[in-house]
Amino acid sequence: MISIATWNINSVRLRMPQVARYLAEHGPDVLCLQEIKTVPELFPAQAFADLGYTYQAVHGQKGYHGVATVSRIPMHEAHRQDWQANGEARHVGVILDGCGVALENVYIPAGGDVPDREVNPKFGQKLDFLQRMTDWAQDLTRPSIIVGDFNIAPLESDVWSHKALLKVVSHTPVEVETLARFQAAHGWVDVGRQLIPAPERYYSWWSYRAKDWRANDKGRRLDHIWASPDVAAKAVAHRVLEDTRDWEQCSDHVPLITEFDL
Repeated sequence: MISIATWNINSVRLRMPQVARYLAEHGPDVLCLQEIKTVPELFPAQAFADLGYTYQAVHGQKGYHGVATVSRIPMHEAHRQDWQANGEARHVGVILDGCGVALENVYIPAGGDVPDREVNPKFGQKLDFLQRMTDWAQDLTRPSIIVGDFNIAPLESDVWSHKALLKVVSHTPVEVETLARFQAAHGWVDVGRQLIPAPERYYSWWSYRAKDWRANDKGRRLDHIWASPDVAAKAVAHRVLEDTRDWEQCSDHVPLITEFDL
C-alpha cells in the first residue's frame, strides 16, 4: 500500500512548518509539491530528511513556479519536461523503485485573467503547454500516475458555480476540452472523481480574497491525481484535507492524498 499526496504549497520555505505538521499528522509515503518558489540549493532538504523523506527530486527556480517530490520510500528522478518551452520549472518525473510506477509532478500555468490567446498571451501558453503534454502522453507505456496543480476544474461540479465561471480562466470550455484531449492521450483516469464521484462537492482551492472561505465556499477543484487505467484500478482511498486551509499562513490550496494497493 502506497499513499501519494499532492499540494500546491505556494512557497515551501515560507510554509515548511505547515508541511511538517501535515507530514507528521498524515504521513503520506510520497508528497508532490508545486509552486515551491525556490532554487534547489535553498530547498529545505534537511528538514524533509529529518522527517524521514530522504528521497528527493527538486526542480526549482528563484521566486516562481517550481516542483518537488519527496519520499520516504525509494525512488529516483527519471526526467524533466519543459512543456512551456521557456525553461520554467514546472515538472519533475520520478520512478517509484518498489513497483516501477512513474510518478509525474506538474504545475500547469494559470493562464492569466482573460481567456483569449490573442489578447492574453499567457492563456495561449497554457493551452500550448497542455498540447505538448498531450503529445508526450501519447508515447507513454509505463504504468503512471500524474499529479499536481492543473489549474483547470473540468467538471460542472468542480466549481461553486458552473454558470458564473464559464468565462473565467480555469473553467472555460476551451480549457476543459484541451484537458480532455490530454486525458484521452494516455487513457488517464481521474482518480479523485473515481473515488469521490460527481456531483459530490469536491474543491481543492479557495481564493485568499474571501474573508471567511468556509462560509463563502467559492471553491474550485484545480488539483488532481490521475493514473493510467492499470494503476487507477488499484486506488483504494482518496481524501481532501480541507482543514489545512484554516492553518496559520496557509496555502490557498489544500492537499489531496490517494492510497494505491500496488
